[in-house]
This record gives sequence, C-alpha cells and structure tokens, in this order.
Amino acid sequence: MDKKLGFLGFGILFGFALSRVGASDFDLILGMFLGADYTLIGVIGIAVVVGFIGMQLIKKFEQPTISGESLKISYKELKPWSLVGAGIFGLGWGISGACPGTVLAQLGEGKVFGFFTFAGMIVGTYIYARLKEERPEL
Repeated sequence: MDKKLGFLGFGILFGFALSRVGASDFDLILGMFLGADYTLIGVIGIAVVVGFIGMQLIKKFEQPTISGESLKISYKELKPWSLVGAGIFGLGWGISGACPGTVLAQLGEGKVFGFFTFAGMIVGTYIYARLKEERPEL
C-alpha cells in the first residue's frame, strides 16, 4: 500500500479519535483550561505515556521508523522566544478551542469556526517563517 494512503488513513483515524474523546469540543477544552473538567487532561496524559513507551520500545529493539531510519531524538535549546511562542500558542488554543490537531477534526466535523482557527495557524506560521529569515536567533 502506498505510504501516503496509509498516512491519510491514520490521520482520519486520529481525527476520529480526537472527535470521539471530545478534543474538538470547545466546552470541554474551556473546562480543561478552567480546571472544571479533567477529561482532556487525562486523554493528553495517556497519549504522552503511550507515546513515551512506544518510543522507548522502538529504541530498545532498534526498530526503524516508517522511513526506514533509526529513531533519533534531538533536544532543542530552550530560548526566551520559545516561551513567547508557547504563550501565543496557549492563548490561541484557549480562545479558539483548538490546537493544530484538533482544528482538523473540527473542520472534519463541519465546525465553521475551525476554518478561522486554521487560517490563523497558516498566517501565524507564515509570519514566523518571515521573522525567522530576518532574525535566525528566534
């Protein structure tokens, strides 16, 4: 099977899972940020643990990645601008009720506000790329 079709299938399955657990529901996201509903915190926590265990197993058994290469984990230096970017990301997530993964699930569900969030992500990425060209230290 073509890898691209496999990725598309996995993406659709992932979007379905995000939708089913409520990760694309504005009220659940708002409840998470307000500390009133811990459902999504649990989902995120489980995803982190499963991902960590999976990466450790891949490293231990020296399994190649999908591209056939060995798993390489590189650490990036934390810079002051990283905190600014994280703040902007969090603010956008809180206002829109979506992060890059969930906005696609929202679009798939037909939620119109997801389009505006997606457009904002594209514009923000473009602005960052332009700033990065001018100021490589970012």
